[in-house]
Amino acid sequence: MKLKQRVVLLAILLVIFIFTKVFLIDNLDTSAANREDQRAFHRMMTGLRVELAPKLDHTLQSPWEIAAQWVVPREVYPEETPELGAILHAMATKKIIKADVGYKGTQLKALLILEGGQKVVFKPKRYSRDYVVEGEPYAGYDRHNAEVAAFHLDRILGFHRAPLVVGRFVNLRTEIKPVATEQLLSTFLTVGNNTCFYGKCYYCRETEPACADGDTMEGSVTLWLPDVWPLQKHRHPWGRTYREGKLARWEYDESYCDAVKKTSPYDSGPRLLDIIDTAVFDYLIGNADRHHYESFQDDEGASMLILLDNAKSFGNPSLDERSILAPLYQCCIIRVSTWNRLNYLKNGVLKSALKSAMAHDPISPVLSDPHLDAVDQRLLSVLVTVKQCTDQFGMDTVLVEDRMPLSHL
Repeated sequence: MKLKQRVVLLAILLVIFIFTKVFLIDNLDTSAANREDQRAFHRMMTGLRVELAPKLDHTLQSPWEIAAQWVVPREVYPEETPELGAILHAMATKKIIKADVGYKGTQLKALLILEGGQKVVFKPKRYSRDYVVEGEPYAGYDRHNAEVAAFHLDRILGFHRAPLVVGRFVNLRTEIKPVATEQLLSTFLTVGNNTCFYGKCYYCRETEPACADGDTMEGSVTLWLPDVWPLQKHRHPWGRTYREGKLARWEYDESYCDAVKKTSPYDSGPRLLDIIDTAVFDYLIGNADRHHYESFQDDEGASMLILLDNAKSFGNPSLDERSILAPLYQCCIIRVSTWNRLNYLKNGVLKSALKSAMAHDPISPVLSDPHLDAVDQRLLSVLVTVKQCTDQFGMDTVLVEDRMPLSHL
């Protein structure tokens, strides 16, 4: 064989070797990532059922100190949370030392300070479990049980971006009124034999109070995020106009996602993928009311999108508001880890996991069966949407690898 032919043959063999090596490494990386996703899923399922217990073993720290230390830019709580049961127990039972009207907003809530100085947000029960909220997907009062269910769904999806929530029964006469501020106390009234209050908010009315069963009121308490992590509010790029007859740009512009991708903070970093994750999360719970969202301040787009205020959810199990998924089907991208987790949860696993996660909550059963069935059904719609994207653009384009280190940035 002539020297020139040998050189050509060697060059061809070298190219084949390089491509084979790259392909194998790529596949090995993908397989390793998938295996880690599977291991993370099994760890989550193993620790899913949380029993509320008062004991904190192997530490002198308070539940509030532990929960505060959990918070980092990309998660509110870590994957491994052996202290979670003790923290939720403290939220559900610790003595209330002060009660005030809630922070700014449209819906009724109260700001409570628990023994040890921990702030929590109390949302009262307004509906029975089987009540169906008719009308627009954002209609009706906040649903306290939706906050509890949304927190556990956040755990199951592996996002870790929702503040801790637990159900709680409070006695308005003996636990709240003696420690209430004048501003909150002035909104108390009696309807029949029931103690009620209407608080201070945009839609709060004396004619529409939340009423206890006698003096005992069911509600949810959400753990206040540490003050060292101030929040920054953002307008959601796929938010509604809430004006009759006026559409937002995303509702008529098929290329809207391309414009979003050129705008900070969605032009780099994890924020756009967080928007996609949140769209999946909101669709599963039936929340069409996320017109704004919060991140940590001065994050330059690196902070997570924090899943706050999830109470406009689980109102109507028949709701199939596909527009909530607009970020997904318009951008046609999703995290590989999210896609893997969603596939692990199909065939009834999600419903079973939710029931198990919420079984020991003080207000269990948190959701009625029609709502649990609806979550399973909506999951199928998400999987179909991603499949349509991969059929059109290919797996490599749609499934995005984005495994950022979950530590202080």
